[in-house]
Amino acid sequence: MELDMHNGYKGVIPLNHHPDFSEQGYQVISELGCNREGGRITYLANVLDSNEQVVIKEFCFARASADLSGVKAYEREIEILKQLNHSRIPRYVDSFEMPGAFYLVQEYKNAPSLGLTRSFYPEEIKQIALSILEILVYLQKQVPSIIHRDIKPENILVDEELNAYLVDFGLARIQGAKIALSSFVAGTPGFMPPEEQFGHSLTEASDLYSLGATLICLLTNTRSVEIGKLIDDNYRFNFQKLVPQISPRFRWWLMRMVERNRKHRYANAAVALKALGPIEVVGTATGIDTLVSTIKPRKRATVLGLATVITLATVGTTLMSCQPSDAVRQLLEATECTSFDLKASCQEKTGE
Repeated sequence: MELDMHNGYKGVIPLNHHPDFSEQGYQVISELGCNREGGRITYLANVLDSNEQVVIKEFCFARASADLSGVKAYEREIEILKQLNHSRIPRYVDSFEMPGAFYLVQEYKNAPSLGLTRSFYPEEIKQIALSILEILVYLQKQVPSIIHRDIKPENILVDEELNAYLVDFGLARIQGAKIALSSFVAGTPGFMPPEEQFGHSLTEASDLYSLGATLICLLTNTRSVEIGKLIDDNYRFNFQKLVPQISPRFRWWLMRMVERNRKHRYANAAVALKALGPIEVVGTATGIDTLVSTIKPRKRATVLGLATVITLATVGTTLMSCQPSDAVRQLLEATECTSFDLKASCQEKTGE
């Protein structure tokens, strides 16, 4: 569901180049994005007899090798948008049909796509992450929860205040709904979670993978089409050397977001949001960070044994409860042992 946004918001094009929607109550101002091969064009338009501006998304069968999946995507997006009410999800306004095409009308947000060439400081990228996670928390609180399935820079708008908006719900799914084989790989390569590539069920952790990949692109100034450069031969993201200024804890948080095994990611957006809140994005490594950087993830028993040794050395007491020091907590997090609830009763979170 990708539109060509590389040129950003284009200038006003003579109206005779655009379709006439006056009978539907709209006047096109300019073209915002285009994927002619896919039959998708997005217009900025005025609502006649008002000062309101809207976005009109066109799905044109005449210009695409369209099939039933295109119709279903259009219908799915309308169905989902009608039930959503969030200030950072452009609201559904209207829909209509014309010969050979469907049209979806949405609220206009004056915010460019992250698909454009834009640079952000690491602290700003954290703010964008928090903003998107808040939207995902809202989606996951729906009954049943909603999985977007196509989070990537092109589908995130960010305004001057760094408020993020999530768009394009054409691939979104209700969690638990059956997915046809033809739609298993309907997402965007590099941003699609591994479980979707292999036809496994999607969970609330699935969108977290896509968001993590998006944030890594922003941190490394990597275009979406070049995301493959950040993925190594083991199909894992390898970006640390490109952003040495970010703190170890923020790097660990990102790496957990893009864990290939969904059970090793944060269970949902609410957990990821809570974990990210107190993390400093830029910083130097502490002594424990340096130690952790030399340790490769191993079996949990080994990691917990090391954590116990550190606790005995630093606290001088035995590890009698699940209340480790900050140093031990960082070690557990860094070695992908964060699936343990350190504040509860040592019960393992599986994310299921």
